[in-house]
Amino acid sequence: MTERPAASPPAPAPAPADPVDAIIGQWAAVRPDLDTAAMEVFGRIFRLSRAMGDRMERAYARYGVSRGEFDVLATLRRAGEPYTLSPRQLSGTLMLTTGGMTGRLDKLERAGLLRRSPDPHDRRGLQVTLTDRGRELIDEAVGAGLAEQTAALSSLDRDRAEALAGLLRELLAGTGREQGAP
Repeated sequence: MTERPAASPPAPAPAPADPVDAIIGQWAAVRPDLDTAAMEVFGRIFRLSRAMGDRMERAYARYGVSRGEFDVLATLRRAGEPYTLSPRQLSGTLMLTTGGMTGRLDKLERAGLLRRSPDPHDRRGLQVTLTDRGRELIDEAVGAGLAEQTAALSSLDRDRAEALAGLLRELLAGTGREQGAP
């Protein structure tokens, strides 16, 4: 008896047309000379970013924080014990001005999620530390955010999701942006 090779899984059906397809079609009608391949990629990235940003904002709102405030708490949590960074380190990681950072820190400190104290190694400096309440909140909020992201990614199987992550990593590296930023 001759063994038959295992059948390959069927290729996924192409995604239905989306608003970016309509935009590309309009450009093709009025400017057929344009190569809109980049617009197809970045148009979808921008729309995806906006849609996911809205979903993440709603997920974090249940914990009383905005996405920007979540980012501050998450940065402190990822720093590891004692969950302390300087405002300058936070600003650099989050790519915020010191003025923008001050507003976030003020609100989070009033909520009891972090505290500011003098830096024992620099008389002019401050350090920002996550409180126990802040650590508990961020641990719950990050789980809720990941659940939203996982749900959004569920239309792709694991292999395709990993391939997409790899392609986006390459694309990000190709923009020349700093690789250390979250």
